[in-house]
Amino acid sequence: MRLSIIYNVFIRDFRKQKKRITLTVLALGWGTVSIMLLLGFGEGLHRQMTINSKGLGEGIAIMWGGQTSIPYKGMGKGRRIHLFPDDVNYLKERIPEIKEIGGQYDRWGLKLKYGDNIVSEHVCGVPPNYEQMRNLIPERGGRMINDLDVKLRRRVAFLGNNLKERLFGDEDAVGKCLLMNSMPFTVVGVMKEKLQNSSYHGPDEDIFFIPPTTFVAIFGDPYLDNIVYQLRDLNDNEIVERKIFEAMGTRYKFDPDDDRALSVWDTVAGNREFDNVMFGIQIFMTIIGGLTLLIAGVGVANIMYVSIKERTREIGIKMAVGARRSYILIQFLLEALLITFFGGAGGIAVSYVLTEGFKRIPIESEVLNFLGRPTLSFEIGAIVVVILSVMGILSGLFPAMKAASVNPVESLRYE
Repeated sequence: MRLSIIYNVFIRDFRKQKKRITLTVLALGWGTVSIMLLLGFGEGLHRQMTINSKGLGEGIAIMWGGQTSIPYKGMGKGRRIHLFPDDVNYLKERIPEIKEIGGQYDRWGLKLKYGDNIVSEHVCGVPPNYEQMRNLIPERGGRMINDLDVKLRRRVAFLGNNLKERLFGDEDAVGKCLLMNSMPFTVVGVMKEKLQNSSYHGPDEDIFFIPPTTFVAIFGDPYLDNIVYQLRDLNDNEIVERKIFEAMGTRYKFDPDDDRALSVWDTVAGNREFDNVMFGIQIFMTIIGGLTLLIAGVGVANIMYVSIKERTREIGIKMAVGARRSYILIQFLLEALLITFFGGAGGIAVSYVLTEGFKRIPIESEVLNFLGRPTLSFEIGAIVVVILSVMGILSGLFPAMKAASVNPVESLRYE
């Protein structure tokens, strides 16, 4: 059986049922556009939220001290558990699954002054490895706090990009001196602008970062405000958290099962839950778009049934002169797939043009920075092709089976 014969028959039927087939192809195209744009918006949202979440840091967890809620070895509940600078090396030595770890000091409402500009802002004492752990990447021409700054307790600062704008405007800040509560600090770097959709102490763009040793020398804080650690393997997040509670429980005499003795924000677990939620949304969108395509599939089936009814004598003659039932079955099945192909291909092309065109529109918007732009991926294309293929086969199979079951003798008497 040659495809050219089926194509010629399809063209002949198209001329007879031009309006009906055209409307069905358009319905298929519209259904394809609907499902692809729905999945595209979901994919764009997922990718954008993933990018935004990396602004806080990749594979990190933040730990705070807490208060015991379970009596332990003769000690009552309600004891405060503080975090000390020595805890950083203590945990690093005992938990090899931790890639990086560092302690942080916080102080709010400090006066920063440069020239006539005065702001009241958040000051953090952080170690140099925050550059990788927390994605505090410096702009070109500057740097992050380094080990020598920490060792010598230098009065140097790394500025969030928004804080820099408010203090220095368009002026280059690196190398300039400003005052923090009347104490001079030299700016060594400015943070490169980044997207950040979550924080545990405020957006990094508004923070004044200084070496932790300098922070302690000025303010004398005995406790760390929190500890941030980064995992080697993201799948070890629960194991590491358990080991931390066991190690800190041994050090500070609290029950390792006391989940209030320490507070841990595991961003890895949070991102995993977000991925699961997005997967559920994608499934929901696929179902909605699939239902739209289903309606178009019914139209394809109707066209095939009408075509079979109008060609009953033709089918009977073919079978009477020796055409096999499989030939009739495949012929009508391929015709249904051909209609589905034209509608689906048109819908995919229109979807691609729309999404790529929208990406190229220069729109600066906070909403777009949060929600992202619709994005088509290979996976989305594969999903749509599978749905179209299944729908095309189902919409053509039953009419084709009916055509193949025609009785040649009775069909010749059919008017």
